[in-house]
Amino acid sequence: MKTTFLHTSDFQIGMRRWWLDAEAEPRFANDRIQAIRRVHDLALQFGCDFIVVAGDFFDANSLSMQTILRVKEELKRLKIPAVFVAGNHDPLTADSMYGEIEGMDNVVVARDNTPFEVVPGVEVVAAPLKVKRADSDLVAAAIEGLEPSATIRIAVGHGQAESRSNDIRPDEISLSLVEQRICEGAIDFLALGDTHSAQPVGSSGKVWFSGSPEATDFRNLQTGGGENNSGNALVVAIEKTGAEEASVSVSEHQVGQWTFEEHTSLVNSLEDAKAFVETLERYPDKRNTAIRYSLQGVVNLETSQYLEDELTRLEEVFAALYEHERFMDMQVVPDDGEVNNLGLSGFAVRALEELHQREDDTARNAAKLLLRLGRK
Repeated sequence: MKTTFLHTSDFQIGMRRWWLDAEAEPRFANDRIQAIRRVHDLALQFGCDFIVVAGDFFDANSLSMQTILRVKEELKRLKIPAVFVAGNHDPLTADSMYGEIEGMDNVVVARDNTPFEVVPGVEVVAAPLKVKRADSDLVAAAIEGLEPSATIRIAVGHGQAESRSNDIRPDEISLSLVEQRICEGAIDFLALGDTHSAQPVGSSGKVWFSGSPEATDFRNLQTGGGENNSGNALVVAIEKTGAEEASVSVSEHQVGQWTFEEHTSLVNSLEDAKAFVETLERYPDKRNTAIRYSLQGVVNLETSQYLEDELTRLEEVFAALYEHERFMDMQVVPDDGEVNNLGLSGFAVRALEELHQREDDTARNAAKLLLRLGRK
C-alpha cells in the first residue's frame, strides 16, 4: 500500500502585519490566499493523492466577505481532496469560518476524531480544536484507542509536542504516545500545525510541523532564531505492508513569496555603513521583503548622514525597513571640526554636547534631529 500527500498548515488567511507599509500589506494578505494555489499546484506536480491542512487555515473566525469569497475562488480549483483540521486561530465554534467552505467539491472539514477514508486505502484521524485552547491532549484522545491496521492512517493535529517552558500544559501532545502508536502500526504519520517553521519532532522522523506556507515573523540572521524555516510545504510518501510499521519519507518544498529577516550590525565607520547598505541592496525581491535592523557602534556625522540618506531611499523600495528600537545602540559623535561646519553656535552647540553625554533613546533621537536641522 502506498500514498503520497501534501502536508501544510497555518495559512492564517486574513493575517495583518503592522510593520508592512500601506502598499505592501494588501499584497501580503492576497499572497496568503494565493498560497492555496501554490500549495495545490505543488501537490499536483508530485502526484499527491490529497492535501492535509493541519489547523489555522484562517487567522480568525471573523473575516471580511471579500476574503472569504477570494478563498472560495481558490478552493474551486482543487482537483484532489483537501482535509481541513481546525486550530487555535479558527476553532470549530458556532461562528467557524469552516462553515463557509464546507460542502465545496474536494473540501473535507474534519469535525471530530472519527477515522475516515480520504482516498481508497488511506484513513485520516483528526484532532480538531473546538475552542481556542484545549484542556487535554486531543491527539492522544484520537489515537490511543486505535488498533494496528494494514490501512495507511495519517493523524492530523494542531499544537505543541514539546514544551517551550517549564509550564505544564494540559493540551501538550504526548510524543512518547504518538511514537509508540507509530511503532505499533496504529498510525503511520502525525501531521502537525502551530509552529510556523517546518521541522520534525521526536526521533521517528514521522512527526512533522509543516510550518506556514508564507512567512509570518522575522528570522534572526545572527542567531538563527525566530521563524527560521517558514514558506514551505511538505510532500510525504508512505509505503506500508500489512500492519507493520510503515516506511515514510518527507521532503520540504519552498512555496513562500515573502522574506522577513532581522539584522544586527556593528557600524563604527563609513566602510561598515556601506557594507550594511550593500547587504540590503543584495536582496533580490525587495518589494516582498521586510527587514528589521539594529545598528550598534559609534559613528561621525558623515557616516550618520550617509546612513540616513541610504536608509531613507531604501525604505521606499522594501515592503518594510525599520529600526528594532529596543536593540538600536548607535551613537553619533562628531569628528573635530564637523560641528563647526554645521554652522551651529551658542545654545545649539551646548545642547548637542549635553545630548551626546546621555545614553538614552530620547537623547539620541534629539541629537539626530538637531544634527539634521544643522545640516539643513
